[in-house]
Amino acid sequence: MLRRVAEGVLVHESEFVQSNAVVVQGRSGVLLIDPGVTGSEIDCLADDLQELGQPVVAGFSTHPDWDHLLWHDRLGEVPRYGTARCASTIRDQLSEPGAKARIADHLLETEIAGQVPLDLLGLITGLPAATEQIPWDGPQARIIEHQAHAPGHAALLIEERGVLVAGDMLSDVLVPMLDLADADPIEDYLTALRLLEDVASDVDVVVPGHGSAGGSGQVQARIEQDRAYVLALRNGHVPADPRIGPSAKPGWEWVSDVHEGQLQRLGRC
Repeated sequence: MLRRVAEGVLVHESEFVQSNAVVVQGRSGVLLIDPGVTGSEIDCLADDLQELGQPVVAGFSTHPDWDHLLWHDRLGEVPRYGTARCASTIRDQLSEPGAKARIADHLLETEIAGQVPLDLLGLITGLPAATEQIPWDGPQARIIEHQAHAPGHAALLIEERGVLVAGDMLSDVLVPMLDLADADPIEDYLTALRLLEDVASDVDVVVPGHGSAGGSGQVQARIEQDRAYVLALRNGHVPADPRIGPSAKPGWEWVSDVHEGQLQRLGRC
């Protein structure tokens, strides 16, 4: 079910790791950012949009992780965008033999095995480098590109609505997940947080890729929490972070394993 978080901005939350699909209403239809995960959820999203009388006119993927690259025939044959680097990364990944089969195999380990539509996975158009706005007939969606978490990751600032769609950052349940294949994952993450901080004063609502939306009072707090975590990783300290350890939200205990894996791969333990 779609939930309104700001004027003309609605969110559909998946049961799978609280994944958020974001709908921005425009003049002739909607911009759909990171659609839902399972086929039944995307069906539900399509039904909700049909009820609103607003077709999808454009899509956007914030980054090249499989759960942000999905689509369904019912959403329509419309332009689906990402940054140039995001599009290039997913093109390279999907050109490898058996790429979709590997994702399907990975999903066998989850509760949504066999429920994810992969046919239209990753069919996105890379916007030219340095493109500042999504080309569509609706509220300006400013692209804030950075290299934290995944190549070509982008947050979107819906300026007229005061909404920051953060992709896989600024979550209340997930710690920062670094792109450990990056040459300098910690500095790239800190740079991305500075970019988001630059627009924080214009934000009334932040919507992370996974987790709960936060109000204006939480934007800076989430930036500072993520920065403290990343600095603790850099300095080899144990982060005092409520998202890991005994204070983690029930059902999210596995985030501590993600943290431990990052410590090991960074050589901090």
